[in-house]
Amino acid sequence: MKASVYFVTGIDTGIGKSIATGLLLRALLQAGRPAISLKMVQTGNDGFSEDIQLHRRLTGTGELPEDRTRTTAPQIFRFPSSPKLAAELEHRQVDLSAISEAVQTLRKTHDPILVEGAGGLMVPLTADALTIDVVREQGWSVLLVTCGRLGSLNHTLLSLEALQTRKMPVAGILYVDQPDADPLIDRDSPAEIRRWCRRNLPAPAPLIHVPWIDLSAPAATLPVPDCAALFS
Repeated sequence: MKASVYFVTGIDTGIGKSIATGLLLRALLQAGRPAISLKMVQTGNDGFSEDIQLHRRLTGTGELPEDRTRTTAPQIFRFPSSPKLAAELEHRQVDLSAISEAVQTLRKTHDPILVEGAGGLMVPLTADALTIDVVREQGWSVLLVTCGRLGSLNHTLLSLEALQTRKMPVAGILYVDQPDADPLIDRDSPAEIRRWCRRNLPAPAPLIHVPWIDLSAPAATLPVPDCAALFS
């Protein structure tokens, strides 16, 4: 199986990547797609990936066999920081080949694959590689997660410009609703993002609203974003 791989990144840490990834995965599974998620590098954990656990909680699948073998979390470090620093503190280095091999293993049985990043596009993975460099080398399409917080528009357009400069495909923008967002900003930001994309990207990049959710709610009651425009 030659599966499609989408890299889910954010404009910042704590922007809603894990929630967006989990809800997209939920929508794909409900549509009958054999999709799965993978955490590129997990920091701040020891022996498990809290982001993968959140994905499974949002989809209602529970732990998968691929989670138990850590195929879906091939690189885990204890210190909550950039992967490069977290690895150095353990006298290790992020193993980029292990990430690539995990994706290739999952591609045999799953489609599409959602690879969640750590932080934003410019986060260093090793002394020689930023996240954006690795994603470009792998040829993954990018899903950029943003929201309507004050300052997020600048970070969004900077991220999009970095992708456009490197001629990397932007599959879509995931706009995560925030309960404390200013309604004026929430109306203006999506329009500005769409305008920039129309002017600067060679192909349309759909903007999908991801609803705010109560993480304590049962998985069966969670809303599912309409992501039909993202996945062929």
